[in-house]
Amino acid sequence: MSRITGVLANQLAEQTKAAVKSKGYAFFEKGDYNLNIVGVRSSSGKADKFDDALNVIYKVGGDWVVDTYVITTEPGTSILSKPIVDKGAAILVPDQYRGCYVVGTHGGKRKYQALVQRKGKVKVWRDNNRDRTPDYGGPIDEGMYGINIHRQWGPDDREYTGGVSAGCQVFQSSKDFYEFMETCNLSKDEWGNGFTYTLLDERDAAQC
Repeated sequence: MSRITGVLANQLAEQTKAAVKSKGYAFFEKGDYNLNIVGVRSSSGKADKFDDALNVIYKVGGDWVVDTYVITTEPGTSILSKPIVDKGAAILVPDQYRGCYVVGTHGGKRKYQALVQRKGKVKVWRDNNRDRTPDYGGPIDEGMYGINIHRQWGPDDREYTGGVSAGCQVFQSSKDFYEFMETCNLSKDEWGNGFTYTLLDERDAAQC
């Protein structure tokens, strides 16, 4: 994690606010630990590496704080080439998913606390051509698909995504992830167990 405070945090908060509001989305400024959780999808067009970002923007003592993390926002290459559902691999559509997430349990045999999609629908594209390149576009499915925000189980310096995501937003570093969850739990204590996730395309984020 990189935690940014001071003048640079103020600049990043204003830049993200402009990008978010330009899309007609909400940006939270009231009180402490009122989290803006903003994913930024790289324009690389690749799904084999952790090349996306998750920025958490919030106030502490009235001052802006920005926590930045390395994630992937697409299904991994092994999932793209062999989807787990017949309709194809789920790729989250850039949008704001207001109040859709809660602190809850993620995982099968390895259960742990994560941000899980429990309180609202999300939109996904279905990539079903079985290659290793994500397709952004086409018909959109909307529903409860368990597009969670969680960690991967390999070493923190793992380079390739493989099968770590079937459409979820996945942290490269487990240390970063657990720091993120600490912040989410502080927010939950202040604002209740409901979180908004905003996913931007890198080009939209860079325009502001």
